[in-house]
Amino acid sequence: MKLKIKTGDTVRVMAGDHKGSEGKVLRVDREKNKAIVEGVNLVSKHTKPNAQNPQGGIVKKEAFIHISNLALIDAKTKQPTRVGFEVRDGKKVRISKKSNEVI
Repeated sequence: MKLKIKTGDTVRVMAGDHKGSEGKVLRVDREKNKAIVEGVNLVSKHTKPNAQNPQGGIVKKEAFIHISNLALIDAKTKQPTRVGFEVRDGKKVRISKKSNEVI
């Protein structure tokens, strides 16, 4: 399945506990249709002491969120937009449905 959200996109959470939050996509898991968004869906992870973290303790870390709960932010209008695909100059490109510009 072709995903409409890629790594590096700015997205807004449209549903769930973090509704309204915005952030940059850090990673996308295409098999599970999930993405990690910077600063959204933080979970507490308990870590043992190790070389990088000699104290150990609780670390806040971003967790995956389902792609269906995310909407791409249009760079021009700064509003959530749907994504379409078109062939321009012989290349398939993503198009913002709000501003009709290449993403």
